[in-house]
Amino acid sequence: MTEKTNRIYLLEEANVASALLKLGIPTMIGMLISAMYNVIDAYFVGGLGMSQMGAVAVVFPIVQIIIGLGMMFGAGASSYISRLLGRGDHKQADKTASTALFSGLLVGVMIITGIMIFLDPILTALGSTETILPYARAYAKIYVTGSIINVFTVMMNNLLTAQGATKFTMTAMLTGSIANVILDPVMIYGMHLGIEGAAIATVISLCINMVMYMGFIRRKKGALRFSFRNIAPSKTIYWEILKIGIPVLLFQLLTSAAMGSINTAAKPYGDYAVAAMGAVTRVMTVVTYAVFGFLKGFQPFAGYNYGAKKFNRVNKSIRLCLIWSTAFCAITAMVLVVFADPIVTLFGTDAKMLTLAAKALRLNAVLFLTFGFQMVYASLYLAIGKSLAGSILSLSRQGIFFFPLVLILPRVLGLTGVIWVQPVADILSTTLTVIFVIKVKWACR
Repeated sequence: MTEKTNRIYLLEEANVASALLKLGIPTMIGMLISAMYNVIDAYFVGGLGMSQMGAVAVVFPIVQIIIGLGMMFGAGASSYISRLLGRGDHKQADKTASTALFSGLLVGVMIITGIMIFLDPILTALGSTETILPYARAYAKIYVTGSIINVFTVMMNNLLTAQGATKFTMTAMLTGSIANVILDPVMIYGMHLGIEGAAIATVISLCINMVMYMGFIRRKKGALRFSFRNIAPSKTIYWEILKIGIPVLLFQLLTSAAMGSINTAAKPYGDYAVAAMGAVTRVMTVVTYAVFGFLKGFQPFAGYNYGAKKFNRVNKSIRLCLIWSTAFCAITAMVLVVFADPIVTLFGTDAKMLTLAAKALRLNAVLFLTFGFQMVYASLYLAIGKSLAGSILSLSRQGIFFFPLVLILPRVLGLTGVIWVQPVADILSTTLTVIFVIKVKWACR
């Protein structure tokens, strides 16, 4: 069975449960590993002090924006490349891959340069206090500059996934993550480099990823051929990349803005509050990335079968994804509620910080129960071409509802309002999703 025939069989005829697992598990693992980089840094930096932990929390949204650039070009190109390979147009697929890679790196350099020029004002806007700022600056100078490698690795992850090289991408990302675990304590404590050591360790780990991906390119493995000769900017290629990539970037930008606004809302209460909310953000990012990753595999399956009017397969995939994602969210919520105290101790030792972080984590965990339900339908609407509805659902949790709440609740309830922002946004997003579900059920009959 050829690669094209196998892909069509998986979407059109294979057992629905088996197809969803084959499409979703590799992307889920890849996103989980990506999220772990920042958790690892936060864990080892937590032993340095409250201000250092706050610094990592403040820089986190900047890195997420840079990763979003890689996802915009990588995910956008990946969608188009999958369709090109499916119809046997390898030449256009090669041009798209090379153009996306070159363009993403060029834009990445420009954005990172702009961030570095205005670094202090950006860090202050994201919640840096006077005591946090020196550490945030030291950490960001190395990590943000080195994040151009992050743009490359995120794009390569998506481009290789488009041609079915999921095992290699998982191996590359896992290798880098393991290297980060080893290098962090060596650089931070063994070499006495402090928070700068954490940034150096992460950049070295990303370099290891980059070398592995470059080796893949040089060995000419897989279906795509990357070269300068294949760089061919055109309206068609950029339209295909950006029509999928811009919504992905917008989601990432809103997520980063949400993180920054929480830090800013916590800033008046001191470094311990910024550090506590940063710890909660990292934990919740890991579990949300697991759901996001799996549903990235669900989208092509739902879109293909919806277009083919195979509504039975669409509806079965919806039911399975709802069951699996809700079960995952329920188990995760239970674990986070029960083990909140030991989990937050991974990020520091200050009693006030740990108390606040544990309380916020439990509250976020309880409302995480509905997250799978929200994301299944947001992903479905995008997959079946209902871009407006899909965008509204995707952006409601950390955009449409989040930003008014982060402006209102802290003013009314103080620090308690800060930790209630995300849970209340989840309640409102779930309510909105229920309203949209009624429409999509009629559409898939």
